Amino acid sequence: MTQQSASLTPPLRRTPLFERHVAAGARMVEFAGWEMPIQYEGILAEARAVRSSAGIFDVSHMGRFEITGADAAAFLSRVLTREVAGMRNQRARYTLICNQAGGIIDDTIVYRRGVEQFLLVPNAANASEVLGWLVRWREEWGQDVEFNVVTRETALIALQGPNAEAILQPNCAVDLSNFPAFRSVEAPVFGVQAVVGRTGYTGEDGFEMVLPAEAAPDVWNRLADAGATPCGLGARDVLRLEAGLLLHGSDMDATVTPLEAGLDRFVSWDTGEFIGLAAMQQMQGAGLSRVLVGFHLLERGIPRHGNDILDGETVVGSVTSGTHSPTLDMGIGLGYVAMGAPEPGTRLKIDIRGRRVEAEVASIPFYSRRR
Repeated sequence: MTQQSASLTPPLRRTPLFERHVAAGARMVEFAGWEMPIQYEGILAEARAVRSSAGIFDVSHMGRFEITGADAAAFLSRVLTREVAGMRNQRARYTLICNQAGGIIDDTIVYRRGVEQFLLVPNAANASEVLGWLVRWREEWGQDVEFNVVTRETALIALQGPNAEAILQPNCAVDLSNFPAFRSVEAPVFGVQAVVGRTGYTGEDGFEMVLPAEAAPDVWNRLADAGATPCGLGARDVLRLEAGLLLHGSDMDATVTPLEAGLDRFVSWDTGEFIGLAAMQQMQGAGLSRVLVGFHLLERGIPRHGNDILDGETVVGSVTSGTHSPTLDMGIGLGYVAMGAPEPGTRLKIDIRGRRVEAEVASIPFYSRRR
């Protein structure tokens, strides 16, 4: 790379917690244009901390769009795969954004903060594309909707693990004991006004908090002082895979539909007309040529993205996500196969660097927390 071309490369963005990560000795890496912590003490140790106690994650790289206007609810119900017009205030929903062919542009959480007030949280790598998609359809449909990007002005901290409620409750101004999953509220946390949702990406109980950027370092420190282990994106990826949660860009993208990805339960089939619905209905009638399956290895090894999946000697698909599960102490993974919908226990092989490792189809999620 020449000096001139290097100067044209945009600098990596940094979250309000960047200095905290560096001071704590985190290993920083590039992720979706951001400089983010991949690990502190170690990925496996951090994953175990979340499963046994609680961890905190800086996920401020994810987008945050405030969506308002007289047509906000109706607009989102036409753009998202789940209807939100009937969604109650102070609720959150996991949903998808699809193109006209039913391909998944992004997966996201939408929070309803008022009658025509929403907060949409897209993935970091897709935030610009999602914003462009929203603007396109607002102009085409001529609807009264406004988009305010508050990613820079805010931070997003995830507190995850069985001890998450015990850590947050003494420092949160609302009673969390009867605060169900996918409930959200605006309340002070350590005296700082925040949007608090009982949501997460680890398979554990926990909360995600949107708060002013300038307040984030102090809140982060106080959560750590209260017993939450700082964790990087490496542990987050291991935890989400154990919980059978898909990663956009690996397990799904704009060429994959919710039906193929096993996400059709997040589609409001009977409550309206959203972008991609007609294509998915057609696919329902025609049948699927591939499906996403989970598998675990029966031998030692770590499956990785791109490894071939074989049925006997025939390649039937490829791995989209794979890792060693510290919770289950085995290799686990996800991948698309062109062989119907194989039942759990069906034997497969994973080609790991030329070594064909025995595996079997497993139920998703691989891990479920005790209720």
